[in-house]
Amino acid sequence: MNFRRNSLAISLSAVLASGGLAQAAGNPASETTAQNNQAVLDQLPFDDRTDFETSSKGFIAPLPNNGQIKNDKGDVIWDAGQFGFANDQEAPDTVNPSLWRQLQLLSQPGLYEVTPEIHQVRGADLSVITFVEGDSGVIIIDPCISAETAKAAFDLYQEHQGEKTVTAVIYTHSHVDHFGGVRGVVDEEDVKAGKVKIVAPEGFVEEAVSENVFAGNHMSRRAGYMYGNLLEKGPQGSLGTGLGLSTSTGTATLIEPTDDITESGQTMTIDGLEFEFLMAPGSEAPAEMHFYIPELKALTAAENATHTMHNLYTLRGAKVRNARAWSNYLHQTIQEWGDDVEVLYAPHHWPTWGNENVVNHLKKQRDLYKYINDQTLRMLNQGYNMVEAAETIELPDELATFWPNRGYYGSLNHNVKATWNFYVGWFDGNPSRLHPLPPVEAGEKFVEYMGGAEAVIEKAMGDYDEGNYRWVAQVMDKVVMAEPDNQRAKDLLADALEQLGYQAENGPWRNFYLSGAKELRDGVKVMPMPSTASPDIVASMPLEMFFDYLAIQIDGNKAAGKQMMMNFELTDTEEDYGVALENGVLNYYEEPFDDADVSISMTRANLNDVLAGQASIKDKVDSGDATLEGDTGTFDEFRSLLVKFDPWWPIVTPKETSM
Repeated sequence: MNFRRNSLAISLSAVLASGGLAQAAGNPASETTAQNNQAVLDQLPFDDRTDFETSSKGFIAPLPNNGQIKNDKGDVIWDAGQFGFANDQEAPDTVNPSLWRQLQLLSQPGLYEVTPEIHQVRGADLSVITFVEGDSGVIIIDPCISAETAKAAFDLYQEHQGEKTVTAVIYTHSHVDHFGGVRGVVDEEDVKAGKVKIVAPEGFVEEAVSENVFAGNHMSRRAGYMYGNLLEKGPQGSLGTGLGLSTSTGTATLIEPTDDITESGQTMTIDGLEFEFLMAPGSEAPAEMHFYIPELKALTAAENATHTMHNLYTLRGAKVRNARAWSNYLHQTIQEWGDDVEVLYAPHHWPTWGNENVVNHLKKQRDLYKYINDQTLRMLNQGYNMVEAAETIELPDELATFWPNRGYYGSLNHNVKATWNFYVGWFDGNPSRLHPLPPVEAGEKFVEYMGGAEAVIEKAMGDYDEGNYRWVAQVMDKVVMAEPDNQRAKDLLADALEQLGYQAENGPWRNFYLSGAKELRDGVKVMPMPSTASPDIVASMPLEMFFDYLAIQIDGNKAAGKQMMMNFELTDTEEDYGVALENGVLNYYEEPFDDADVSISMTRANLNDVLAGQASIKDKVDSGDATLEGDTGTFDEFRSLLVKFDPWWPIVTPKETSM
């Protein structure tokens, strides 16, 4: 099947970049790291094997081809088999045993029965795809990142459960791993003909398009670190994400919803099954919902109750999430369906069966986020700053030793910081921290005060030998900022980051640490990266959002003192806007200007090509697909004010600061 779509760089943009360069063997675990990792075995209930039993329950068939999925060109866009090294082995010294355990639980790709009417394919992408049998066909929930992986999962399901007609697709929320594969399981013509419903929470399209478009270039770069794209998979490299194994690199797509869920308590009959919905906006995603199928006693809380502590702030960068609201949605879920539910399934990880187990899971996850919220506010109001609160707050044993609350994807430390930021922002009230020097200038002064780079390196090597890796990383960061060509400093910083990665229980933390070490050793490696928006996303982008994104690309320094009036007309959709540049800012108006300097006319399809980066407006004018009337010099000057974003800026070494 040829999906004829480009890859998508939105929620997981650089995550979808191709799988990575060969990683030179890193250092072994230091004695300190080995001891710290060994101590974890005494801190957590590793003798509790319940998750190993439930994660394999209902297994029907493995993912074929040893877990590999290819695109039409024969390129491998998913390879679950590369994580098989963790099976039936004890954690090596270079891995936190808790994270190793999570990887083992995730390394079982295949088709599973949840109930006789509900099946899932796990391990075919970052997310889990769910199939619910209705009266006449199958309802698909959250169809992966890529069309190719969704199709492979659907093929596996049909091989064992029989040919099925898709009657509906449900998107639980607005992240790409929950809708990107939709064209692998649904023909849009069937959607347009009313044969297939696409159901999603209110605001889905806006959030799916906007969350990482405006800051997409920045998020793309950091997502490559978060998901370990540059790292080999193995005991000295990436162990996945804690949420799933990895991210597919196939064709991300989008078909817009036909039916919106707008309020809690709303019900809908889909292919003979009644669904009851609960809205959960501002939790794990800006647009998200839970739902219950009474006939099957089956509940999903979307991504709000999985087998990991989730992110209140994701390290790739995104808006901070509301821990209090998140907890409250889980509380409402318990109150609404807790008496009857018999199975909790999710678009990540494995299900939980039995009413008592389900309710206990929901309560423990509810109280996890409530505890983080409440204790952060307590310490904030007692006068502790963000870092102090994050270093001090610990979960009580009844929450901390509950395996689904472990910080495999989110972490207690950065979630406390996120909650602090959600309520009071970045400034802690200490005026000494109100206007600090930027990293390069501060690094130069620190190094000067500490007696020069060589003196700092010698002292830091002593701290490294003593296992003080956090301090070594903190102080060597100053040296690298001051002297980015100092290889000894970069090597020592890389060594410290590597040991921190080996000790991390959190998958993204490990990936960040090891990716930073790799970049320090090898430099920034430019790799293939998808376009910043797929045709499906572009087609769903309102023209107003395009103008907002265009405004972000304006170089304010160059635009200062200039004034331009332009009209944009879409000839097929009959949308006309006036766009004005003044005061260094671009604004748009719902009516065109009578005295515009220049007017541009084109179809929406041609504008989509521009938005997708496949052509410029000048290209469209030159080819005759757009017309430009008025002062062409004004348009050329406007184009000169737009910045092209480079996704390969350095993260662990200084970036040039010229504007």
